[in-house]
Amino acid sequence: MAVSSKLLIEGEREVLTVRTHVKALLVPFVVLILIAGAAGFTSAVTSGTVRLVVIVVAVLILLWWVLLPFLRWLTTTYTITNKRLIEQTGLLTRSGRIIPLSRINDVAYEKHLSDRILGCGTLIVHDASEQEGMKIVDVPQVEDVHRQLTTLVFSAHHPDSESDERI
Repeated sequence: MAVSSKLLIEGEREVLTVRTHVKALLVPFVVLILIAGAAGFTSAVTSGTVRLVVIVVAVLILLWWVLLPFLRWLTTTYTITNKRLIEQTGLLTRSGRIIPLSRINDVAYEKHLSDRILGCGTLIVHDASEQEGMKIVDVPQVEDVHRQLTTLVFSAHHPDSESDERI
């Protein structure tokens, strides 16, 4: 469960929680391999101050280009409940955006060729507010998420109709 129970309102239950697709970590992974290899080789063939400088620079690059993107990925979640769509991000300072399902006007998705190969896509949610719609990039299994969210939005707009209890 990604959303703390103290953030849920009465009668609300979590339906789905996702992070962006793991493909978001591809560049940090490549940087990790390249910097570790280059720093290891360079520190093996040098000594003294040069070795220390190489190690310090490598650690700084790894912190900035590997650890920070990983922490951003790890701490950003998108949760769909039976009443709201909740975006949460941040490690030290948590921030987020909440859209009640009853205010959502449109739910769409996009899949580029690479997204189709990797099984992800972009979910676009427009709501009845002056804010720009929520665009969630690299959602795993975006068609399933789109279908579940659309069903919940329909149920929120038409509470008298039968809802799909499998969700």
